[in-house]
Amino acid sequence: MSQFFEIHPDNPQKRLLAQAVAIIRKGGVIAYPTDSCYALGCLVGDKQAMDRIARIRRIDAKHNFTLVCRDLSEIATYAHVDNQTYRTLKSLTPGPYTFIMRATHEVPRRLQNSKRKTIGVRVPDNAICQALLDTLGEPMMSSTLILPEQDEAENDAHDIRSKLEHAVDLIIDGGACGLEPTSVINIDQDGAMSVLREGRGDLSFLQ
Repeated sequence: MSQFFEIHPDNPQKRLLAQAVAIIRKGGVIAYPTDSCYALGCLVGDKQAMDRIARIRRIDAKHNFTLVCRDLSEIATYAHVDNQTYRTLKSLTPGPYTFIMRATHEVPRRLQNSKRKTIGVRVPDNAICQALLDTLGEPMMSSTLILPEQDEAENDAHDIRSKLEHAVDLIIDGGACGLEPTSVINIDQDGAMSVLREGRGDLSFLQ
């Protein structure tokens, strides 16, 4: 049976955040709100927790997980960022974008795209998510909470509880946060950008 925390969307309670981080550090899988929709998260490098997320979503080994980071400097630890790309990312973060970039050696191999050696990274503009990452002190491995045979992501914590209370360790209720997943932008070694998925987030800067 999962725990259920109601966390204030603007002023997250430190006590509940500390309890959430303790659950993550013990190998827990959590459902949490972002600036686009709800997501599943766990500790980076925790293979068992990662496998649990894969079973919940019924995804295979080819699925790209995302590293949810606190800020741009943390992204630069896990992805190669040149000066031009840095300026672009600075204008777009925090925000509802996932960037597919060439991974650094800090990224565990199983989290990278096996052929392209890339990783998805993002910095959400969500107070609960930011406070959770600050308390954790490191990125979180994440995947959009889209359940099997559904087209839209989950948006209501009570619905998530009814569906996943025996599959996850914690559900964080931060209120409704949207149904549209992030826009996914590929950034190649030369800094060229292309849209892999059009979602939430203005893409006019690419025109």
